[in-house]
Amino acid sequence: MTTVTSQTPKPIPAAGAAPCGAPDEATVSRIARSCICYQTRMTAHAVTRAYNRALAPLGLEVTQFNILAALAVAKTNSVTALSEALALDRTTMTRNLKRLEAAGLVSVSTGQGRAVRPALTEAGAALLSAAIPLWESEHVKMEEAVGADVWGRTRDGLRAIRRSVTDGRCG
Repeated sequence: MTTVTSQTPKPIPAAGAAPCGAPDEATVSRIARSCICYQTRMTAHAVTRAYNRALAPLGLEVTQFNILAALAVAKTNSVTALSEALALDRTTMTRNLKRLEAAGLVSVSTGQGRAVRPALTEAGAALLSAAIPLWESEHVKMEEAVGADVWGRTRDGLRAIRRSVTDGRCG
């Protein structure tokens, strides 16, 4: 015989009311205003959208642009090194490389063991060359919008945050 137990449903909070045990609105607002992670993610998403719009006429996204640019200077010779250089997880990098390879912009060869070595193709170099003026135009707009001094301080601050996380002082 199956026993059915009835549970009293929890009341639904009134509109605007916080669920029982939830932090108060002032605390959550303070966190949203001051959280380094939240602020940098929101800014990164907005900036990414702006660069993606600028590069859209070429069918390119800014992450792909950055990968092509990194390959063009050939400072990386493996997926792992490229992922680390661009601060992308390996899975995201692999997915992007597959899309770029399918488009004929990147060639991928295997190295020693399971090593995968991406390289820029002629078509990739040509697309990168065509994309640079679009990227530069968007960069100028952004820098002019916030001012060179603010951008310089922001860039230095972001680098300091990144160093403090990667060298183990936090995170």
